[in-house]
Amino acid sequence: MKIIYSELFKKFPEIVFGFSTKIGLNRKEPFYFNLSLTVGDDPDAVQTNRNVFFNALGLKKESVAIQKQIHSDIITIVNQGGLIGQSDAMITKQPNVGLAISSADCVPIFIYNKKNGIIAGVHSGWRGTQKQILKKTLYKLRDEFYSSPENMFVFVGPSISQMNYEIGKEVAELFNPQYCSFKEDKIFLDVAKINYDFLREFGIPETNIEVSNLCSFDEKELLHSYRRDGEKSGRAFGVIALRGDSI
Repeated sequence: MKIIYSELFKKFPEIVFGFSTKIGLNRKEPFYFNLSLTVGDDPDAVQTNRNVFFNALGLKKESVAIQKQIHSDIITIVNQGGLIGQSDAMITKQPNVGLAISSADCVPIFIYNKKNGIIAGVHSGWRGTQKQILKKTLYKLRDEFYSSPENMFVFVGPSISQMNYEIGKEVAELFNPQYCSFKEDKIFLDVAKINYDFLREFGIPETNIEVSNLCSFDEKELLHSYRRDGEKSGRAFGVIALRGDSI
């Protein structure tokens, strides 16, 4: 099994983090090592995949919180694992509770506040980015959990790169033109850069942010991509957890 880790988060032994890939258990096309139950894959295979991935991180399946992502700006405060309903961001202070963010092109963002011992996971496609879900999560961390920007450390996981993310004019009009590139009659959006700028504008130091250079669309052998593979695309999970005594 191939897992992507954050070099930034490796500095903090008190947290657990890993991001899954297509590679695991010798799974074959079309779904490969898929962690989603909603794409048409064999449910038993998906549950086995989840167990293997979570165990590799030192977590139990029952301790991982999984949301139904709907491209919203809904943020859920999580106190235990299991299905938590519809949202696109989660926050917890509970040790041994993993936050799972599903992705197959959208921007997955993971936040750790070292001083306050709090973590968050955010799923931000173009719709969530337009609704500023990351910015709203940062505000909630600041206003309700007393998290200062200088104490936040962030990993922005693999997502589709601008050069591969073509959008229509109606979507482009929702964003500042500085995040769009134009080639012939096509428009391309840099969703990861918008979210990175949210982090910097909030005051998080550049040295506290790691952005993956992996493009989900380009990394055909490694990463799932809905834009590339369509309905037969699997999904990755990125999981972050505060390490407790039982891990």
